[in-house]
Amino acid sequence: MKLQGDALLYFVTAFASLGVFLFGYDQGVVSGIITGDYFKQNFDYPSPAQIGTMVAVLELGALASSLLVGRLGERWGRKRTITYGAIVFVVGGFVQTVANKLRTMICGRVVSGLGVGLLSTTVPVYQSEISPPYNRGRLSCVQFSMNILGYAVSVWAGYFSSYFTSNLSWRVPLFLQCLIGLLLCFGSYYLVETPRWLVSNNMLEEGRRTLHILHKNAEFAESEFEDIVEAVAEHRREPHSYIYMWRNYKSRVLIAMSAQMFAQLNGINIISYYAPLVFEQAGWKGRSAILMAGINALVYLAATLPPWVLVDSLGRRKLLIGGGMVMSASLVAVAVLMRSSSDFSANMVIVAVILYNAFFGASWGPVPWLYPPEILPLQIRAKGVSLSTATNWLFNFIVGEVTPSLQQSMKWTMYLIPAGFCIISILTVYRYYPETAGVQLEDMDELFTSPHDLDALRATSDEE
Repeated sequence: MKLQGDALLYFVTAFASLGVFLFGYDQGVVSGIITGDYFKQNFDYPSPAQIGTMVAVLELGALASSLLVGRLGERWGRKRTITYGAIVFVVGGFVQTVANKLRTMICGRVVSGLGVGLLSTTVPVYQSEISPPYNRGRLSCVQFSMNILGYAVSVWAGYFSSYFTSNLSWRVPLFLQCLIGLLLCFGSYYLVETPRWLVSNNMLEEGRRTLHILHKNAEFAESEFEDIVEAVAEHRREPHSYIYMWRNYKSRVLIAMSAQMFAQLNGINIISYYAPLVFEQAGWKGRSAILMAGINALVYLAATLPPWVLVDSLGRRKLLIGGGMVMSASLVAVAVLMRSSSDFSANMVIVAVILYNAFFGASWGPVPWLYPPEILPLQIRAKGVSLSTATNWLFNFIVGEVTPSLQQSMKWTMYLIPAGFCIISILTVYRYYPETAGVQLEDMDELFTSPHDLDALRATSDEE
């Protein structure tokens, strides 16, 4: 490959991010088809509980594979794991496309989930390991923007496909994800393997060569190589098991898991998976509800762009705390407005939902994917990130499973639950999350002076 330096860095970032594009697409594609007449007719008018199961089983597949990829990713390498994840995703997407029974659709969702788990766990690790410290946050935010681009494309694909007067109205959006998966599968051949994985697997010269083509500054590349070799040598003297990870890095693992947990409990997938249902609940019906979801998705996508700069200039903590405040207020506003049935309230619900999504996209969207691979040391990074990603999928499943039933039973009061979790997440970040902006991965241990003691984290955070 002739590309070098930043050009190569941004190319592999964009291409690897197709993995999270697929994750975003699969989130949104269901929200755009579950309100369609032909979809309902084909699957015998599924109940809210059946819809919840169909939506949420993807997370079960992702949960299973994200736990396995901690070991498999170390054996296969980051690049090959991305390839395998794309293949599995395409198979699941094809099964969904041709499904005529709900159980077949559910089976396809589980298989796609296995692929999503491989991709969503590996791509953040890949991203963190190829990025220099000065723009690691920015490149991770580019990755999240691709995730939301996938979501936006799927919602609009569902909207335009709704004009088909046949089962194509839902089969076409499901088939499009297979094409993107094939593109990632064949294109992953051109990705570079991460220098840290190469060095940790005794391919030192290949690791050095990769660093030199990723970074135009030869002096920086050589210094980075020496740091990686030293860190790998030090980490090899330590065990790599999950038990060792939990005993010695429990604080960091809990922080990584909590970031992904709050990203779900703060309410985003109530909107992402069920946006048309939310807007129908507010008074918008049929295709108009999908259109509102599409407009919301475009604003959501635009909101992911400012963090490209802000995540490294403002830092991770300020984004999470500020975003959580606005998200909580927006969800309370959604609840209050839905209590009324006026046209004014229906319009203002859209404003509140868009405001919520915008601030999630600028804070709790990208940062929980960036933070875990940053704070976890190399010898447990794949395992720790797999555990944090599994946490994401576990709570993703819980939210996806219970939301339709809660919307039916609790009505507007349901939105107060994620609003409360937003407040809890703010307090957790303020108390326990140290700032990582601009810190090299090999220097992260200095932020955690005692990996056995949460008091060290409190001291680090309080000194900021």
